[in-house]
Amino acid sequence: MVRAVALLVSLAACGGPVAPRTPGSAPDEPREPIHSTLADDDSPRPTYGKAELERALIADRGAEASDERRLAEFEQKADDAGARNAAADLAVRRHFIAALERCQAIGVRCPPRLDDPAWSYDVESDAPPKLDAQLRFDLADWRVIAAELAGRACACRKASCVESFEVVIDRLEQRPMEDVRGDEVASASITYARECLFELRGHRVHARQSEAE
Repeated sequence: MVRAVALLVSLAACGGPVAPRTPGSAPDEPREPIHSTLADDDSPRPTYGKAELERALIADRGAEASDERRLAEFEQKADDAGARNAAADLAVRRHFIAALERCQAIGVRCPPRLDDPAWSYDVESDAPPKLDAQLRFDLADWRVIAAELAGRACACRKASCVESFEVVIDRLEQRPMEDVRGDEVASASITYARECLFELRGHRVHARQSEAE
């Protein structure tokens, strides 16, 4: 068995949602691509460059400090419920920042998107989630839905976002017909979404490595 050699490739921006540009930045600022190792990373390719990643890290580290102050305030008030929720949100934020730092350092398992899209879903409700994609479940539409689920799930910064996406993915994954549900492209997106949620809960996902006979 011959182990495949890790190849480095440049990732070009290919459309889709990107992090908002900070005020005052040059509109024609070139993007320096992020590199990824194919042999141990088959995650979705990011649509942003290093400069956008660095801005996102700065913003989320600032948000982390705000989350820490919020937790301290609940603890000072002896508000146990509030402190638990704040601690859970802070943990998710820190795991998201860790994902950004890993992406910046070695270019693997980068979140597909950097923005923090508005999200709210009542897991006790039977109502369908509000996605940008239309909830149609033929092959083409299911691929679009799955890609959006991966992008949104990997961008979660709060515990409620992680919890609700776990429910939404479980529910939507049952909607397509069996042959559509087994599509490799859509399945890869759903798998990555679940892995992101797993990591945002503080668990480690082992890198996958390709092998050839």
